[in-house]
Amino acid sequence: MASETTTPAAGPTVLRRRLLAWYDRARRDLPWRAPPGETADPYRVWLSEIMLQQTTVATVAPYFHRFVERWPTVHDLAAAELDRVLHAWQGLGYYARARNMHACAMRVSRDMAGVFPDEDLPAMKGLGIADVIGQDTPRGRLLLDRLGIGDNLSPVE
Repeated sequence: MASETTTPAAGPTVLRRRLLAWYDRARRDLPWRAPPGETADPYRVWLSEIMLQQTTVATVAPYFHRFVERWPTVHDLAAAELDRVLHAWQGLGYYARARNMHACAMRVSRDMAGVFPDEDLPAMKGLGIADVIGQDTPRGRLLLDRLGIGDNLSPVE
């Protein structure tokens, strides 16, 4: 009988389990992550993911703290004037990310009662596959497919 690691059908499941086990051992404490055993705040995770695109954790951390202090919920961010958001973004570069983030916050706040969707978030403006993995490449798509999360992830502009 084939072992768990060589069974082709078990590939994505085994990989997913191994990645999660590694993460449990090696994870860093970061301001947007929930402590072990607690559920992460989707707003904080979403905000950090946008800020971390092409930017280092060391650079993002102080910006993240300022953002959640000023706009603690997606409703607060959605209600903010875009100019204030862009001013707070200064130093993170790529202002299109801030504009798309603000547009997405307004959509989540207005159309989804402030609840981030489980399935459609990658399809929202500024959160396509290129944003999720940094670049839309065959290798990136293969990685997402192998992890079992690559279906229907296409950028929306």
